[in-house]
Amino acid sequence: MTGVAMRDRTTVLVAGGGPAGMMLGLLLARAGIRVTVLEKHSDFLRDFRGDTVHASTIRLLDELGLGQEFRGLPQSRLGNLEIPVPEGGTVLLGDFDRLRPPYNYVAMIPQWDLLNFLAEAARREPSFTLRMDTQAVDLIRDGGRVTGVRCRTRDGEEGEIRADLTVACDGRHSVLRRKAGLRPKEFPVPFDTWWFRLPRHPDEQGQVARLIPEFRGDEILLTFVRTDFFQVAYFTVKGSDARLRAEGVERFRARIARLRPQYADRVDHIRTMDDLHYLDVRLNRLHRWHVDGLLCIGDAAHAMSPAGGVGINLAIQDAVATARLLAEPLRRGTVTKRDLAMVRRRRWMPTVILQRAQRLLHRVLFAPAVAGKRSGAPKIAIFLGRHITAFRKAPAVLIAFGPRPEHAPDFARR
Repeated sequence: MTGVAMRDRTTVLVAGGGPAGMMLGLLLARAGIRVTVLEKHSDFLRDFRGDTVHASTIRLLDELGLGQEFRGLPQSRLGNLEIPVPEGGTVLLGDFDRLRPPYNYVAMIPQWDLLNFLAEAARREPSFTLRMDTQAVDLIRDGGRVTGVRCRTRDGEEGEIRADLTVACDGRHSVLRRKAGLRPKEFPVPFDTWWFRLPRHPDEQGQVARLIPEFRGDEILLTFVRTDFFQVAYFTVKGSDARLRAEGVERFRARIARLRPQYADRVDHIRTMDDLHYLDVRLNRLHRWHVDGLLCIGDAAHAMSPAGGVGINLAIQDAVATARLLAEPLRRGTVTKRDLAMVRRRRWMPTVILQRAQRLLHRVLFAPAVAGKRSGAPKIAIFLGRHITAFRKAPAVLIAFGPRPEHAPDFARR
């Protein structure tokens, strides 16, 4: 659905049609609550937005009765995490094979396919509305309480949507968070990333792929195997985007071929520097996730580093907890600040644990690498990976499920 009436009303207004927003919309609609999701784009077709669907999310889809449909979508599997060692070869640091099937892998699927899938499931619920081409641009307040949003369509039409609760799922640069006066605490990050894709040859096809980063000098290359291409991330010291673009595409192609020689025969598929998707990596979190009538979840509450690829999983888990904790107050029409604080209380510990883990990875792995001081994991991690089975399982559990994984509320199960 596109466009918006000059004045409209819903019970819950969700700003942002990403993983957190779409999952929250689906779950609340299954509770019979009127929910409207606003998505500023006309479709979900954007590359490199985070294409991992973790084991906890796959289990959640099973609980929602959507698992079989999801498995029918084109996807590849991401398996064990290995780190190269100086003497050659690799050491296993994340052993997904030790997790219990069928939740022993991470699915790699274009995020637009996941979002379209969730949108179609939500549209089966009569209380769900999705408005594309519509962005929330400001908050409406009544006294000290947020009572909805002002929105604008792509063609410039402006309107208002009133709601009992507004949920900001509009990402790490959240407009609604800023309008509410909520400011996140920023943590230092030593690197940025540049994403791109390269073709796969027929003899490189496979179902389950290992994840093995390449380290050289102050550069890191990370490759994800997709159904018919490689999704590649280039890491180097933060603030290098202008320098890389000034050097030009030929120099960048040479960097990639040097880091992974098997790509030398296809780097010309990077036609210009515009084929690179630059990510200014942020790591931050709000101390308070709400004001009266407004709740922030997902990246709007806590921007995550790509280290470990856990951001999507954390955002979806936020949405599940939000639906479970707020469905009954929403039915009663009495969502209080105390109710909203319960969501933050439930999801604070997982957020802090994962961000601390990412900060540790930044300090012991990424910062030395992009400074050219050390390539690969520290010696203690290599020793533990070689000799301690429990150590190899722990990263797999943290990535696949995260701390405090959420289950589907009873009202949403089919």
